[in-house]
This record gives sequence, C-alpha cells and structure tokens, in this order.
Amino acid sequence: MKKFTVDNNDNNTRIDLYISKKDHEISRVTIQRLIKEEKILVNSKKTKPSYKVQENDKITIEKEEPKEISIKAQNIPVEIIYEDPDIIVVNKPKGMVVHPANGNLDGTLVNSLMAICKESLSGIGGEIRPGIVHRLDKDTSGILVVAKNDKSHIKLSEQIKNHEVEKTYIALVKGIVKENEATINMPIGRSPKDRKKMAVVRNGKQAITHIKVIKRYEKYTLLEVKIETGRTHQIRVHLAQIGYPIVGDNTYSNGKNEWGIVGQCLHAKSLKFKHPVTKQEMYLEAEIPKYFKDIIE
Repeated sequence: MKKFTVDNNDNNTRIDLYISKKDHEISRVTIQRLIKEEKILVNSKKTKPSYKVQENDKITIEKEEPKEISIKAQNIPVEIIYEDPDIIVVNKPKGMVVHPANGNLDGTLVNSLMAICKESLSGIGGEIRPGIVHRLDKDTSGILVVAKNDKSHIKLSEQIKNHEVEKTYIALVKGIVKENEATINMPIGRSPKDRKKMAVVRNGKQAITHIKVIKRYEKYTLLEVKIETGRTHQIRVHLAQIGYPIVGDNTYSNGKNEWGIVGQCLHAKSLKFKHPVTKQEMYLEAEIPKYFKDIIE
C-alpha cells in the first residue's frame, strides 16, 4: 500500500497527474485504470480520474501484484535482435500472432518468448500478454520490443503513450504514389459495415501516418512509413483509404493478389526509443524477410 498526503503546492492538480508526478513507476493509463477499479482512494473514498486534489487529501494506492503467467513455453525459433536483463527485441515473422487469443492459444510470439526468457517477462500485461507493450498484426513482420520486468514495462508504455517511440515501416503498395512525402491524418474506428474490420470513420480516434517514397515501379510504389499513433490496422487502413492498398492485403484491398502471397507486404523495419532503465538512446533494425525482398527485386 502506498500513501500520499497532498500539500498546498499541488492544490487543484488532477489526481492522475499528481500520482504520476509523485510515483514515476506508475503510468497515467495504469492510474486511471486503478481509479476505476477502486484501488486508488481519496480520504478512504472512491474517486474519478478527473478529480482535482486538495490540500491534506490522503491518497492510498493498493499495490498490484503481477499476475501469474500460465502460458506454456514452446520452442519456436524467433530472431533475437537485442537482449539484456530488462528488454528483448525480436524480429517477428509474418504469420505469427503476438499473443494468445481465441483461435490462437499457442504458436504465438509470447509462447516462444516464454521458452527463451524463462521467468523473465513482465507480468503487468496479464496472463495472456506478459511483457507485451505494443503489437504487430499477424501478417506484418518486423521489430518488436518486449519488457522483461515491470519497471521496463511501465517506462516503455509511457514512451509509447507519449509518442516518444519512433516506429518506421516499409510497405509495398499498389499504384504510383505521386507525392514524394505526405501525411495522412484521418480518424480510425470499427467499420460500421464489418465489425471485424477497421475504417476511416468520423467519430473514430485520431490517427496520423507519414509516408515517404523510396522507389516507384511500373505499377507499384515502395514506401517508408512512420506512425505517430498506433491504431489497429492503421497503416493498412490509411493507405487503402487514399487509394494505395498494400500488396497482399486482401482485407483492405479489392482485386486480385498478383504475387500470390498470404498477408500484406508490410514490415516494421526499425525502432528508436530510450532504454527504459539505462536511458540510453536505442536504434535497432529488423531485416526485411526474404519473400518481401524477392518481390522488390
């Protein structure tokens, strides 16, 4: 149990901001969730994330115990790009789901990491998503950073939430993109026509994607893509919306798949972030998979 007493200098500060300032090991997202779960109390009473603290308020935070991880470890090869006691960075292959879910209870990246890291994975993500701070679609290959302890998980999650992690992708799209560089700023939410798909919708969440032409071909364009936000299927939806669907993406592309591949030609090439413990600037790259290179060639 953690306890704080508010002094005059913090009068009228939102409680989530106040706690994140006093305790750097807990993110605002976690604070807001704990408030909703009534694990954060003010003067022994439940509160709201928007509550503004007052002098002499007594705030108590019930300590969260990491959940026991019960996923089975599986000896599934995955390329390790970097590893230390706090994080592991991998190159996820196309076709691999990041964590178990309905219909994919094993064979996932998490099952593989359980075998590689043994006991060393953050428990904050819960039983199903130990260590997972961000994801890639099943058929998107590329770089992922995973937390090996709770401190790393909290710090990485904060960087992602604050848009301090730079993610760069490579995408091959249908059509000739005329602009050398462009920014797509369109809100994304569930498709009203198909709940399994995402779409650009008026009441969706803000989504910002930056694209830059690497090379133009006769019928295709190779793009470098950077995202400011991390909405579900964001790059795939945005590129399809402006008329340049990703090659192989049958979900968001009409017409035949000329290359006969399963899954989109989209690869998470690099990550730039601060190490959650040492604060060192990290820049890491994942090699483009062979099938993608072959198509480019």
